Amino acid sequence: MIESTSPFVSTVRIDGAPRGPLAGLTFAAKDLFDVAGHPTGSGNPDWARQNAVPTRHAWAVQRLLDAGATLIGKTITDEVSLGILGENPFDGTPLNPLAPQHVPGGSSSGSASAVAQQLCDTALGTDTGGSVRVPASFCGLYGIRPTHGRLDVTGMMPQAPSSDTTGWFARDADTFARVSEVLLGEPIPRELPSSLIIAVDAFGFADADTRAALQPMVRRLSTLVKDVREDVMAPPGLSVWARAQRTLQPWEAWLTFKEWVERDNPRLQWSVARGLALAAMISENERQWAEQMRIEARARLTWLLVPSTILCLPSTPFPAPRKGLPLSTLTPLRARITTMEAHGGLTGVPQVSIPGALVDGLPVGLSVIGGHGTDATLVAVARAMAARR
Repeated sequence: MIESTSPFVSTVRIDGAPRGPLAGLTFAAKDLFDVAGHPTGSGNPDWARQNAVPTRHAWAVQRLLDAGATLIGKTITDEVSLGILGENPFDGTPLNPLAPQHVPGGSSSGSASAVAQQLCDTALGTDTGGSVRVPASFCGLYGIRPTHGRLDVTGMMPQAPSSDTTGWFARDADTFARVSEVLLGEPIPRELPSSLIIAVDAFGFADADTRAALQPMVRRLSTLVKDVREDVMAPPGLSVWARAQRTLQPWEAWLTFKEWVERDNPRLQWSVARGLALAAMISENERQWAEQMRIEARARLTWLLVPSTILCLPSTPFPAPRKGLPLSTLTPLRARITTMEAHGGLTGVPQVSIPGALVDGLPVGLSVIGGHGTDATLVAVARAMAARR
């Protein structure tokens, strides 16, 4: 395992517009986003060598530059975004400054690390199966997975298009809100939801000490709404939703990388190569079942998340694992993490991870989700939570 206190794969300075709502802020971009004149490495040296250098900025990069923010670098990512812990055999494991002996979470590991280390004010990541939500939780940051399809992903390397989203991080709620207004293209409202659902199955899936650590945040969140109730988020079981997402997402990833793998035979770490090989063997019957489960999952959250209603759950089932654990130990941990994240890619609902809890000194986040298009409302909830501390 390569240690890397730096979250950057390259330092790139591009000044933002002289005036704008984000003037004076700095940002970094995960190395899945195109920056004109600089290779998009995607966490694998063969990808950078075997793909053309972009001539235009990715939409999200250009959006932040136009709003006045200054780009200061491109950040480490899990190899071709196929990871959830943040350990990259080529570029290293970025520092988690709040838990130095623990992983930062991935695949937006470098972006979360850069913000947590106070090297920049905000950073772009991507979230397909949890790649913003997990590092936000592990590094004690605000992070968002927007409504699927809401933001332009031009210039962002795809993994599984039916689940891919652009996301971002910030250390404080005010910066998070400022950046969110720019990227979402709407003001953050003052009005808050009136109803809160506590996802009892998700809390039951988390470790006991994580549940206990999050309870003060749940109580604080409960004071912001009129009605609070408990319900089950995934009646078939979180693991059933996860099985569907672990069918659809890997299959799409195989389709994304198939030509590159077969043409160029790139160097890939064992876990990534094994995942792609297994994805290539997913049967048509399994994919059809997963598509049906996606329809059911979307219907369930549409029914639960009526207007002015949000749902809360742990962002991750436990805080960050230690770095350098053997694959036999990591595999069940990864499975539990991705089970907690599967609803995002499966249903496309927006989710915000809010920092504020510690388990034995390690950060863990509380998440709020809402119906499609309620992204700004979730940011408002995060801001209101910060004001109630």
